[in-house]
Amino acid sequence: MKFFIDTANLDQIKEAHELGILNGVTTNPSLMAKEGIKGQEAVTKHYKTICELVDGGDVSAEVISTDFDGIVEEGKKLAAIHPNIVVKVPMIKDGVKAMKWFSDNGIRTNCTLVFSAGQAILAAKAGANYVSPFIGRIDDGNWDGVQLIEQIAHIYSVQGYETEILAASIRSSLHIVKCAEAGADVVTSPLEPILGLLKHPLTDIGLAKFLEDAKKFQ
Repeated sequence: MKFFIDTANLDQIKEAHELGILNGVTTNPSLMAKEGIKGQEAVTKHYKTICELVDGGDVSAEVISTDFDGIVEEGKKLAAIHPNIVVKVPMIKDGVKAMKWFSDNGIRTNCTLVFSAGQAILAAKAGANYVSPFIGRIDDGNWDGVQLIEQIAHIYSVQGYETEILAASIRSSLHIVKCAEAGADVVTSPLEPILGLLKHPLTDIGLAKFLEDAKKFQ
């Protein structure tokens, strides 16, 4: 399973990259705004910087248009920023049409805002490279987001779809582990849940014991 970081914060991207496990980045307009990135020129520059930081990993850049022509034009501009850009397209009717157009014209896509297996099927049929089920938001509605990952993974396996399942809206380190168990190809997460995978009290206790014993030989 690949690890993407869900942020537009350059320091957090660098930290994840230096850990040696980072495969890519996902962003959206909200994350850009959170970092104070405003205006098309600034956004374009920021995307390019992120692509250079990730060293060949995919970087999802989201369109804000909701009509076919607007999505296509915006997507073409995003894809032209850097070869590693993946155009993030919402799961709406014109979004599906646009993903098919992008697929036919060599532009990679990530279908976002997916909340059902039916939507995931449409995304795969339209040629999306990634499909992003939002498991945290599903959990918020008292449904099981990880169960949706399992369902999509089963359908894709049976049907032979090549679209990768990118688990999004990650809220905890346990979410990451459960997504790996459920068959997600990618997980995109804020930095904190990724770093949380490092933590276990027995690791801390064991290390303290080793270090204490090592002093006896000095």
